[in-house]
Amino acid sequence: MIDLKDKLALVTGASRGIGAASAEALARAGAHVILVARNGKAMEEVEERIHAAGGSATIAPLDLTDGEAIVKLSSAVAERWGKLDILMLNAGMLGSLTPVQDIELKEYGRILNLNLVANLALISAFDPLLRRSDKAEVIGVTSSVGAKPRAFWGAYASSKAALESLLGSYADETAYANKLRVTILDPGATRTRMRSLAFPGEEPEEVKPPEVVAERILVLLGEERETGAKVRVD
Repeated sequence: MIDLKDKLALVTGASRGIGAASAEALARAGAHVILVARNGKAMEEVEERIHAAGGSATIAPLDLTDGEAIVKLSSAVAERWGKLDILMLNAGMLGSLTPVQDIELKEYGRILNLNLVANLALISAFDPLLRRSDKAEVIGVTSSVGAKPRAFWGAYASSKAALESLLGSYADETAYANKLRVTILDPGATRTRMRSLAFPGEEPEEVKPPEVVAERILVLLGEERETGAKVRVD
């Protein structure tokens, strides 16, 4: 297992699914993990599991569509820790699966705000702290539909396509210093609440649990890989 002792990680969408599993895996590897999500009670349960396993974590209940709250969080992290080593951009919203012409604009705005704009705000707020790390990692969670459009998935897919482009640009812009690596992570079919909403007739046991993705992330952190690479977990 990769040794993340003295490393600080921040994981969004950390109250359940891939975010919670990844936070617990990072903590097991030695990182102190900042858990970020709206559901404080669910995050407390994740924090308790981390502590019970001998790890350490801090919860930060936060609405990621609130840009000012993100700035305040980055200021608090800077004051307490002075840097950030791992930023995992995991939180996301599926929205309604509907033909493009029927996409409801208000809902589409919410999807873009969480799946794209919030991640931009996080990168902007935490970039100075990432640059203080000896070797920072940014992991952005995407979906296969971001690169391969699918009928009725236009709203969600377009938000992920835009996120991939944003992360690719950030990777290219920061590559010269060789101190920050961006990974675009496609977790593939995973047993999450979002998956159950998208495929209500699917048996959960037919797809892998989020812990598989979390363990793959630990492997990714220890691998040699160019910044901006896209990785799929099958």
